[in-house]
Amino acid sequence: MIEGYFGRESIVGGEQLDIHVSTDSAYFRVDFYRIGAVNEFAGSTDWFPGRQAPVPAHPDGIAGHACPAVDWNWPAYEFTPFRHWKPGVYLALFVESPDQPYAIARLQGFGRASFVLRPRVLGRATILYKISSFTRHAYNRSDAPHIQRASSLYDHPVYLPGHDGSHAGHTVSMHRPGWLFDLAYWDAPFIGWLERAGYQVEFCTDLDLHSDPGLLRWYRMLLSVGHDEYWTAAMREHVERFIDNGGNVAFFSANTCWWRTHVTDDGTALVSDTDHRVGDVYPHLPAPDRWWTPKPDGVGKPENTLTGVSFRNGGMWATDGIWPGDRPRNGFTVQHADHWVYEGTGLRDGRDGCPADALGAGLPLIGYECDGAAFSYDEHGLARPTGADGTPENFLILGIMVLDPVHEDIYDLRMGHWNCATREPHITGPRAATMGIYTRNGTVFTAATTDWPVIVGQGSDPAIDRITRNILDRLSS
Repeated sequence: MIEGYFGRESIVGGEQLDIHVSTDSAYFRVDFYRIGAVNEFAGSTDWFPGRQAPVPAHPDGIAGHACPAVDWNWPAYEFTPFRHWKPGVYLALFVESPDQPYAIARLQGFGRASFVLRPRVLGRATILYKISSFTRHAYNRSDAPHIQRASSLYDHPVYLPGHDGSHAGHTVSMHRPGWLFDLAYWDAPFIGWLERAGYQVEFCTDLDLHSDPGLLRWYRMLLSVGHDEYWTAAMREHVERFIDNGGNVAFFSANTCWWRTHVTDDGTALVSDTDHRVGDVYPHLPAPDRWWTPKPDGVGKPENTLTGVSFRNGGMWATDGIWPGDRPRNGFTVQHADHWVYEGTGLRDGRDGCPADALGAGLPLIGYECDGAAFSYDEHGLARPTGADGTPENFLILGIMVLDPVHEDIYDLRMGHWNCATREPHITGPRAATMGIYTRNGTVFTAATTDWPVIVGQGSDPAIDRITRNILDRLSS
C-alpha cells in the first residue's frame, strides 16, 4: 500500500515540491499528469527508497481513527518539476510497481494527490481559476484502501479550545493523505472544457488567494468552481476589494463562503469554530465562524453581500446515504431572457405568451447543493430579491427553481429532502435555487449550484454551454 501528500499544493515553476510518502514497498516513484483537454502524461520522478510511516492516533482514543488535526510528518522526498512543464493543475499517481503502466485508470481514488504549477509571470491570462483546496481538506477523511480512518472536520473532529491568542475551533492539517475526489468530479471536467473551448486560464489555490493580497490585480476575472465552502477573512477581503476595483467574479459553485476558516501552523492547517461535534455535543453552538449568523454567535457578514446568494436559502440532497444523490431535474425557470447572459440560447421567459423555458431541464444541474436569495414575486410573477438576507438590491434573478419539499431541521438530514440552516425568522418566503447577477463596479455572476461545471464539462446542454461562454467572454475581456 502507498499513500502520500505534498508539502505544498501550489508552487511556481522552478520551485521544489516536497513529496511525503508512506509505503510498504521497497521502492516507489511518482507519475505526473497535467489536467486539460487531454490528461497528458508529464513525467515521473526517479525511484525512491520506500519507508512506512506511522499514522497519528486520534486524541480521543477512538480505535481505528487517525488524528486529523496534526501534521502526519511522513518522510519527505525532494522533486523539482521539469522546466518544460506548462503551468496548470497536475495529478500525481504514487506507483509501487515497475510494471505499472504510464496511464491513468481513473482520476479519483487513493494513492493520488494534486498540485497547482503557477507561472513565473502572472497575468498572461485574464482569468484566474481558484481551486477550492480548503474545502477539500475539511472533508478529507484520510481513508486508505480498505481502511476507514474517518477523520475530518465532519468525522470524529478534533476541537482545540485555543490559547495564547490562537483560534479556538475544529482543526484539520493539510498534511494528510486521502481519497482524491473533488478534482475528478468538479475541476477536471471543467478545466478540460475550458481548454477545449480555447480559454487561457491560470490557477491558484485558496491558500494563494489568502496569502497574497495583490494576486487578483493581475486578472480581470476570478472563477470559483464546484464546492467552495470554506473561506478565510483575507480571501473574502481580497475578492471584495477586487470587485470594488472593477474585477469580475463567476461563482460556478454553491454552498459558497459558508464557513470562515483560519490558516495556522505556517500555512499547513485550518481552524474553524463550526457547529460540528465536540465530544458528545452536536450541534456545537454557538458557531462563531458561520459567516451569516449575527454577532456574537457568528461572523455577522452574510455571504450574500459577496455572492448574492446563500446556502441557508438553498439546500442539498442525498439519497439513501449515497453522495451526491439524485434530485429533481426541473431546471431553472428562465427570467429576463433578453439579458446578455442568455444571448444566443433561444430561451424564452414567458413574456411572449408561451410558457417560460427551464434551463437544464432533465439534467442533474441543480444540486447536489445549491444556494438561494430571499425573494418574493412581483405583480408580473417575476421573482425579485427582498434583500432581507443581505442580497444586493440590484441582484437580478435570471433563473429560479423553488425547492420542494424542504426539511427545516439542519441537524436531522432526511435523505432526498432539502436540508439547510434555520433562517432568520423574518424571512418567510420559499427557498429556491437562485441563479443571478449583480454589479458594483465589478460584476458578479452566480450559478448557485455545485454541479454547473459538471454539466458544462460533460457537454450535456448547448444552452448551458452558451451561457458559460457568454459569461467568460464578457467578464474576462
